[in-house]
Amino acid sequence: MEKDKDKKEEKKEEKIKPQFFRQNIYAVKMLWSLSPRRVIHTVIQVALDYFGWLFSSLFFLRYIIRAIETGADFSSAIGFIIFACFLMGGLLLYMSYANNVVFSITWHTVFRDLYAKIYHKARNVELRCYEDSDFYNKYTMALENANGRIIQTAVTFISIIGGIIASGIAFYVMFTIDPFSVLFIASPIIGNFLFGSLISKIEAARYAENTPHNRKIGYVKRVLYLAEFAKEVRMSNIFSLMSRRYDESVGDLRKVADKYAAKGTFFQATKHILTFAFVFQGILFYAAYRGIVSQTMPLADLAIIFSAMTTTSWLFIGLFGDVSASLGHVVFVNYLRGFLEYKEEIPEDQDGIKPDSRVNSIEFKNVTFEYKSGFCAIKDCSFVIKSSQIVAFAGHNGAGKSTLMKLLFRLYDPTAGEILVNGINIKEYNLQAYRSLFSAAFQDYKIFSMSVEDNVTLGRDKTKVESALKQAGVWEEIKSLSNGVNTTLTKEFDENGAVLSEGNAQKVVVARAFANSAQIQVYDEPSSALDPIAEYNMYKSIMSASRGVTTLFISHRLSSVADADIILVMEQGQIIERGNHKELMALGGEYARMYTMQARSYLADSEAVVS
Repeated sequence: MEKDKDKKEEKKEEKIKPQFFRQNIYAVKMLWSLSPRRVIHTVIQVALDYFGWLFSSLFFLRYIIRAIETGADFSSAIGFIIFACFLMGGLLLYMSYANNVVFSITWHTVFRDLYAKIYHKARNVELRCYEDSDFYNKYTMALENANGRIIQTAVTFISIIGGIIASGIAFYVMFTIDPFSVLFIASPIIGNFLFGSLISKIEAARYAENTPHNRKIGYVKRVLYLAEFAKEVRMSNIFSLMSRRYDESVGDLRKVADKYAAKGTFFQATKHILTFAFVFQGILFYAAYRGIVSQTMPLADLAIIFSAMTTTSWLFIGLFGDVSASLGHVVFVNYLRGFLEYKEEIPEDQDGIKPDSRVNSIEFKNVTFEYKSGFCAIKDCSFVIKSSQIVAFAGHNGAGKSTLMKLLFRLYDPTAGEILVNGINIKEYNLQAYRSLFSAAFQDYKIFSMSVEDNVTLGRDKTKVESALKQAGVWEEIKSLSNGVNTTLTKEFDENGAVLSEGNAQKVVVARAFANSAQIQVYDEPSSALDPIAEYNMYKSIMSASRGVTTLFISHRLSSVADADIILVMEQGQIIERGNHKELMALGGEYARMYTMQARSYLADSEAVVS
């Protein structure tokens, strides 16, 4: 198993090498598309930075020493020094402007536009992607400080190009002074190129292996500070389980660290010895030999060559440091590019036929659906729903009722069979236009940290907010809040925000469906948090809102489905019974059995209350 894993890692490393230039160029193009100004000033800054290095440590020093040796005119030397001061001052002034003005402003521009791309993609990919751990890992790695990393990737690559040019110039200057001196450059080349790249590979592999463990740690942190988990944390032993998971993840991080510790230590130490000790000590020994032992080089030339060799060595150190860092950046760009270029199976922006404003029929035709795990949630389901019918789906948990709704919304596509609306396969419709046919109240609803009004409308028409809240039976509670419908829900961003009871929160979610005048209304367990009286009133409101529109709802409480035109009873992904309440009770099958059991339970509860 370990050998197979090592082989896979080797294959990954082999893929990174040919992608080095391609992925770095992609990063530069990406940054250019987000902020051309950032790229232009980065190129200027890198060019001037290397020019400052070469000018001050090579040409300036060489000119001054030669002027002293040749007895040049003092005024010309002073003039050159003043020119150099103004030149370097101008460079420093520009660097300060670029760092504090241009890069600060463009950082925010890149942040806004890059995350807009990432968020658009995240919204555009199909729901199945969020259930794919490999895809989700890539998504989280692409999202993590993406703007800073895409900037750093592009800047590093531009710096590599500048470093190659500057190193070539410095190398040439050294060669003209003393051809033998260029041999000292071999040491930092080996240290940085060979061992630096090995270190980068270790860091990239360690980062990839740490990602799932860091995600678990992040989840534990969220659970312990988000208000939605606060009650369970305080009223149960979940904290100890979370602590255990946290400790396990930290332990896994330690194992990853231990896995690479020996290699990392050896490569890091070897790199530093080759990069620094051999070069600078070697330069000193060589200079001492030429100046003291062989007396073949004047002191002025020794000073120049020492400066040139030091500068060239640092340029090579910086260059190969950038190359090593860039190898790590390539891994990130792979994730980001893979995520952004992912071809969606059900793209949210898919174009197609615009559906008719009136829905006359919905048909499931031999529909089967399997999740990626291989679990078959829906098996050969067929049924037809006519316009304005009220259809209820009944059955035990896990029977496939909610999955049917997800297929109807086209959050998933069937593995086999087809779904037709007005006789047309729903895959042929413009997806956004098709989804606009539905208004829905989901069982696993979410309340957003926004105003009540925004929670009801979700960015749509605001004219029906009050009437929708009244229909849902929560208007009086909302009206009594400090700012009415403008009150922020949750306290995440507003200490004066309102925290609704679970029942009232569910009513707000049902109001979402009421506020959206769609042709098809879907209610998935809309009363699970309500008491019997509130539940009765809720279904009374739903039935009232269902006049003239097609209504689908899921409920475990079968007393609430008795008035439906059609009841579809599901078990293990299949429809086992269909008919209205009277027909199904007469059939004496699963529906009748469940209804009778629930009725007895309700009666027992009533008797207990009376006694």
